[in-house]
Amino acid sequence: MWLYLFKRIVLAVAIIVTAVAVLFLMIHAVPGDPAVALLGPRATPEMKAEIHQQMGLDKPLVMQIVTFFGGLLHGNLGFDVFSQRPVANIVFEQLPYTIELILVSILWAVAVAVPLGCYSAMRRNSLIDQVVGVVAVATIAIPSFVMAVYALLIFAVTLRWLPAIGAGNGFWDGLIHLILPGFAIGIGWVGYISRLVRASMLEILGDNHIRMARSFGIPEWRIVTRYALPLAILPTVTILGVGIAWLLSSAVFIEVVFARPGIGALIKNAVEARNYPIVLGTVLVTTLLVVVATTLSDLIAAALDPRTRESL
Repeated sequence: MWLYLFKRIVLAVAIIVTAVAVLFLMIHAVPGDPAVALLGPRATPEMKAEIHQQMGLDKPLVMQIVTFFGGLLHGNLGFDVFSQRPVANIVFEQLPYTIELILVSILWAVAVAVPLGCYSAMRRNSLIDQVVGVVAVATIAIPSFVMAVYALLIFAVTLRWLPAIGAGNGFWDGLIHLILPGFAIGIGWVGYISRLVRASMLEILGDNHIRMARSFGIPEWRIVTRYALPLAILPTVTILGVGIAWLLSSAVFIEVVFARPGIGALIKNAVEARNYPIVLGTVLVTTLLVVVATTLSDLIAAALDPRTRESL
């Protein structure tokens, strides 16, 4: 287990270094001058040169990368040229909004999808199984930003049941503001997870240990919940860990549609303003989130199925 954790840490460092290095190249390939975005088209060459110096753009590209990683070793992500605030403070102020949106989206999706998948497997080829299958495929096929627009038009604009924009004030108001964006992100996962759980459950219900449990007269509900579900949920746990990157990319669009604060809106505004320190800081943090999520999913899978611990 400790060797596995060490390997994952080394892999995480390699992924972060590669992601930041590639992003440096991509940022400098994007047309536009951050000094012009900050000062306007009438900025003098002297003013532009000062901004370039503050952002470190007057140095060679290799030196910029080395300087960034040198500051990273000391916990310094740089300073925002626009507000003169530490990038780490700005990123971690917005990060909780994105994390709570992702958690709400995936929690309600799992809570609905797992029972649907189990019931569909237990009632294979029934009318409900077929209906769930059709709805699942339909929800998977619709992009989250399209679902967000229609949810906004129907439930916020037409019916006026739910708020349209913002993150709300206070706990309960915040939960209400999370309903529509959480629905837009999670609805596709309901279909995907339910199909995944159904397929895994059908395979496991035919195993020898399940037949043995039935021969002892154990109730079917206990067989499903105690012996089949912990194994059938393993692919879902793995997919959720890998899917954190997809969830983060969906959050970018959803936060823009619903005018919510968060990493998505922060990245969008930083890219438009050519705010390199903010872009680098957000990509670094999101990459770290993906690595941590995949590692946790593997550890949870190992806890659910002792057979997988042998490979760690």
